[in-house]
Amino acid sequence: MSKRKITIDVPSLARVEGEGALHLKIEQGALQYLQFKIYEPPRFFEKFLEGRHYTEVPDVVARICGICPVAYQVSAVNALESLFEVELTPWIKQMRRLLYCGEWIQSHSLHVHLLALPDYFAEDSVLGLAAKYPEEVKRGFAIQEAGNRLIKFLGGRSVHPVGLQVGGFHKAPSREAAAELLEYIELVLPDAVAMAEWVAAVPLPDDQQDFNAVALTCEDYPFEAGRLKSDSGLDLAENQYEDHFKEQQSPHSTALWSLLEGDDYLVGPLARLNLNVESLPPFLSELLAKLGNPFPSCNMFHSMLARAVEVCFALYQSAEILKQYQMPDSPSVPVNVKPGIGCGWSEAPRGLLWHRYEVDKNGTILAAKIVPPTSQNQARIEKDLTQSLQKFGFDRPDQELRLHSEKVIRNYDPCISCATHFLSLTTERSS
Repeated sequence: MSKRKITIDVPSLARVEGEGALHLKIEQGALQYLQFKIYEPPRFFEKFLEGRHYTEVPDVVARICGICPVAYQVSAVNALESLFEVELTPWIKQMRRLLYCGEWIQSHSLHVHLLALPDYFAEDSVLGLAAKYPEEVKRGFAIQEAGNRLIKFLGGRSVHPVGLQVGGFHKAPSREAAAELLEYIELVLPDAVAMAEWVAAVPLPDDQQDFNAVALTCEDYPFEAGRLKSDSGLDLAENQYEDHFKEQQSPHSTALWSLLEGDDYLVGPLARLNLNVESLPPFLSELLAKLGNPFPSCNMFHSMLARAVEVCFALYQSAEILKQYQMPDSPSVPVNVKPGIGCGWSEAPRGLLWHRYEVDKNGTILAAKIVPPTSQNQARIEKDLTQSLQKFGFDRPDQELRLHSEKVIRNYDPCISCATHFLSLTTERSS
């Protein structure tokens, strides 16, 4: 039996944040093994936090990701506020939710238009997509701008915001600024609905898979708070997370893998919508019905539509909050420091983000643990690749295998740098 090894090297996976690789071994047309590798060096943010005062944490963790800094900040303050037993005012809670809306809008809009949609129109980038659909792409940027404005409204700036603190916010925006922002939000909400209708009309692969969806749930659609539930019957509080979820090192990845009772699971927009579709407001339920509502869905490629729906919801939620905006007596509440361990979580655009901090009596961080969404999805991505490529067929040229693999991975919108960064593809074939 002759054996040949074919290697295709690509510096990085196009349209994905970070770098990694995929190795396939194929013998006589059958897959022997598949490895989704993340090989970026770890950035040691958890160690950077040790020895710092708790007040520094929100600004430090925001630097973990330029796309979803709000999620890191909110999960961090949730953990510390739970330890310090901080009682937040209704205004602070609403503003946290509003800030989170901004992050979902800008992140999801970026992914849908710049990263995902070019795959479905045989384009290498948004430039080719814009040549075919200039108005739709322009509309997408206008929607993303709404998210940027929301983050800047409460965060002081749209990238690595600095407005959040343990106990609330540093400053309350004016009513005039809120009214101006509301005007823009209401302007682009119909555009977001049109965007969702466009996405729903895109032909998608029918890639049905069995997976365990994990997401926060609450009375309203979850952003910054809730209990953790799953298809398998989980119902957890923040401090119970480590009783069920374990991280482990994979020999071919510098990012830790997170497993639920030893198995892979899914976090992110598809998992959230599957578990919370009944929490959507009536106008979105009606829109989904018009679009042939597929949720709950077992087709991984419905993640793009789930993102589009969440953009519509976040804009709607933002408008509802801004309509009632009032200046608070104070943008923050007192914090009484005490030693101990605090846990917190929130729903980043890419899925559940869990933090744990151990603090001494002076408010100094003794230990920190952060579990990002991409680490939690890594085992699921590898299983998805295995199943999807088997269905796609290994008798195809390496270039087609690479493009399909990239499409599958982009569907998760992985933030690979946060998890530790795709695509260098190596295929090993025997004939």
